[in-house]
Amino acid sequence: MTLLTIILVAFVALEHFYFLILEMFLWTKPKGIKTFGLKSKAFAEETKVLAANQGLYNGFLSAGLIYSIIQEDINIAIFFLVCVTIAGIYGSYSTKKIKLFYVQSIPAIIALITIIIN
Repeated sequence: MTLLTIILVAFVALEHFYFLILEMFLWTKPKGIKTFGLKSKAFAEETKVLAANQGLYNGFLSAGLIYSIIQEDINIAIFFLVCVTIAGIYGSYSTKKIKLFYVQSIPAIIALITIIIN
């Protein structure tokens, strides 16, 4: 992997680790409620188990990307970057929030492009 690819893959991994923190630990806090535009604290409390599950999956994406860097395995990086891209596309479509696509999928797509170019 080139240095640029490693930096981009690491950025996507860090993003998803941050999502894990937001969803698993900050969902019912003001930061989580504001970040995800939740209706109310009560709604956040009612959905915190679902959010924690979602956060765990983001952690798996982050772990896979970090593992790809450690192993210097482009195929593992491609797999997890494609997973992130699809998750961002589906998340954006299902929530009708295009920002999700820009925040989640675009960095993964850029990392994939650097892999393809190199």
